[in-house]
Amino acid sequence: MHPAPSVILFTALSGLGLGFLIWLGSGVLVLSGWPAFFAWGFGYALSIGGLMASSFHLGNPQRALLAFTQWRSSWLSREAWASCLTLIAFAPQALSDWLGFGWGRGFGLAGAALALLTLFSTAMIYAQLKTVPRWHHWLTPVSFLAFALTGGLLLALPGLLAALLCLILALVLLAQWMVGDGAFARAGETMESATGLSGGRLRVFEQPHTGENYLMREMIHVVGRRHSRKLRLIALIAAALLPALLSLALPPLAAAPLAGAVHMLGVFAARWLFFAEAEHVVGLYYGQR
Repeated sequence: MHPAPSVILFTALSGLGLGFLIWLGSGVLVLSGWPAFFAWGFGYALSIGGLMASSFHLGNPQRALLAFTQWRSSWLSREAWASCLTLIAFAPQALSDWLGFGWGRGFGLAGAALALLTLFSTAMIYAQLKTVPRWHHWLTPVSFLAFALTGGLLLALPGLLAALLCLILALVLLAQWMVGDGAFARAGETMESATGLSGGRLRVFEQPHTGENYLMREMIHVVGRRHSRKLRLIALIAAALLPALLSLALPPLAAAPLAGAVHMLGVFAARWLFFAEAEHVVGLYYGQR
């Protein structure tokens, strides 16, 4: 699949922002006064910025509101509703922490639950696609949740727990790559099944058209194996291993910005690979799988 920058920004920033808000809302990091104001504002800025970035990939951004009408059948619509409800639910908790209302953690816990639902809905947009075997697996939502919770905790409260989550994220990444590498072959899709023709092994004699079209631009992308290995190593080290070491070696005030920045570098590498390595079965029709 074509790794569109807007979708990479959307999944990376919104995931980090929602993960940070989850730990802030659930009371793992409790702040008050102006520190609470800036912390909640930072989480909201990441989340809303990521969600807004997703609209840049729409063919007609003016119709974005139509996404809210298909919640019965569309994970994209469910994500839209869940994200709005999440930000609304967190707002009273943010005000309580900032202004010292003493409303407990009820609103924060409700917002955290909705944030998890939002992250799951985002992941299911991709995991539901049988036409992309690498994504069509339970590890896809696990990966999205692991990235969000790990990145959020690195920003909120780096330490032993954050380091443990980094190691879990590393294992999830390795498992996702191992399973994904053989997913297309296990799906059993062939040129015969893609074209609906049978009676022997088919090959492409002539391309179906003379110029590039939308399907070829968006659904067919080939990344070299050598580049893939390098980016996987960068993603594994930057997203998980190095932040774990920084989280243990540095005091929290120094570890949070440094480990968070390194982690985001790894997130961008992993997200680019998530799309670039995904093989859509439509490529079979063009003889490019």
